[in-house]
Amino acid sequence: MQNRKYRKIVSFILSLTAIVLPWLIILSIDKEIVENNASGEIEIINFQKDSLTNRVDHSQFEILQQEFTEASQVTEACISCHNERHHEVMSSSHWNWDRETVRANGDTVMFGKKDAINNFCISITSNTWKCTSCHAGYGWKDNTFDFGEAKNVDCIVCHDNTGSYKKDPLGSGMPLDKKIKSNGKVHFPVKLGYVAQNVGTPTVDNCGKCHFYGGGGDNVKHGDLSSDLYHADKNMDVHMDQAGNNMSCVDCHETNQHNMEGKVYSVSSANKDRMSCQKCHTDAPHVNNTLNKHTEKVACQTCHIPEYAKGVPTKMNWDWSTTGRLDENGEAILEKDSTGMVVYKSAKGSFEWATHVKPEYVWFNGKAEHYMAGDLIEDTTAVLQINTLLGEYNDADSKIIPVKVHRGKQIIDPVNKMLITPHVYGHDSTAYGEGFNWVWASAAGMKESNLPFSGEYSFISTEMYWPINHMVSPSGESLTCIECHSRDGLLANVDGFYMPGRDFSATVDILGILMVLLSLSGVAIHGLIRYIKKDCIACD
Repeated sequence: MQNRKYRKIVSFILSLTAIVLPWLIILSIDKEIVENNASGEIEIINFQKDSLTNRVDHSQFEILQQEFTEASQVTEACISCHNERHHEVMSSSHWNWDRETVRANGDTVMFGKKDAINNFCISITSNTWKCTSCHAGYGWKDNTFDFGEAKNVDCIVCHDNTGSYKKDPLGSGMPLDKKIKSNGKVHFPVKLGYVAQNVGTPTVDNCGKCHFYGGGGDNVKHGDLSSDLYHADKNMDVHMDQAGNNMSCVDCHETNQHNMEGKVYSVSSANKDRMSCQKCHTDAPHVNNTLNKHTEKVACQTCHIPEYAKGVPTKMNWDWSTTGRLDENGEAILEKDSTGMVVYKSAKGSFEWATHVKPEYVWFNGKAEHYMAGDLIEDTTAVLQINTLLGEYNDADSKIIPVKVHRGKQIIDPVNKMLITPHVYGHDSTAYGEGFNWVWASAAGMKESNLPFSGEYSFISTEMYWPINHMVSPSGESLTCIECHSRDGLLANVDGFYMPGRDFSATVDILGILMVLLSLSGVAIHGLIRYIKKDCIACD
């Protein structure tokens, strides 16, 4: 009698345990995750904003109280006092637009904006006078430019504190010397003397005039660098929030002898002169440790920049293959969408724009490989990566980062199997924008690149990766756990590792199914025993 009751009690407890225990485990894990991630607060530990308490009043210097007729005269006046600074500038990437780098095959080459091919305006070669309008120098029109001439250095493009300095959009780096109208605004000739007397530490205005407008327009290239950052609030960027941290570009992009941290084009091949969030926030920036564990393999930007192009649209696709379409009168066509963005131009092709874009995600160890002019393309039917960000899970230096992927179609020589560096800008008939003839434009461009041209051309699909580092959102708007830890989450295409919630293991799944089956079996067996022995129980 007692044994029978004991067996029934034990059977009941085992069945209850088999049913309830898995749910208790699941609920406790879920509670722990919620509690551990309830606080996303970040401690700023190392940052202290620099301030100049004794700013030099340059208007008091006699040498700057003259009427400057040429921009180079301002440079000569600058280096008469700052007598070694021009050598520093002339050793920098801002001046040379390239640097020595070692490729994956071991070759040492010069690589940078000057040498790279991109899938925007394609190449500086044979288009120099247009592309160098943002160069930190004067008069770089073609390959005869003297990079060793000190008076060609443009000091005031970075140090003007008046906000009035503007380069001529088509002036090969020269300052504006005439009244023009651009993008609906009127710009006046630069008063060189006034600017020279009002110089100081570079501001967002100085940096933004070039870096916000790369690719020919506001926010075209990067996606996270736009005129929105001139007057940012915390929702646009918590660092540059004018009512909050009010940080400037040089607060993060620190400079030593005019060599600036934060190399990207896009991106520099060597892991050198990079900058990181850890410099200010350390490797354990969060209040809770669960989030801090992520920093070993996840870059801060991945969670804290959930979207980019928060205001001004960014270009997501540029298709050169659609160029050359004219209207019924044989005139070039310009089409805009409902927001006023250009979506077709006869000389440039078709564009796609987007705002509030969710990044894509890749592994990155700080190193990259690039397509360079003259490289052979093995498969001209596949999508060509203009730059390849290197890294993988097992690489100790690799982290998951957010990127903008710019896609497009650009011209290729299908016989020689290499990208073409076409002559697209100019006033001569071989410039595609004038003659609308790809054979002429390709022949002229490849000749200047010292590369062969077969006389034939076609178009190839390409991708280019741009790391996202700006437009940091408030911590409350960071990515949530479920946005990544789910089957179709944001990291669905980032491979090389097992991530709970996204991936599945056959072993784990089988064990889970067995637990459920055992629980159900326990219930069924218990019920069956009670049914079989119901008469005996009744007799008792």
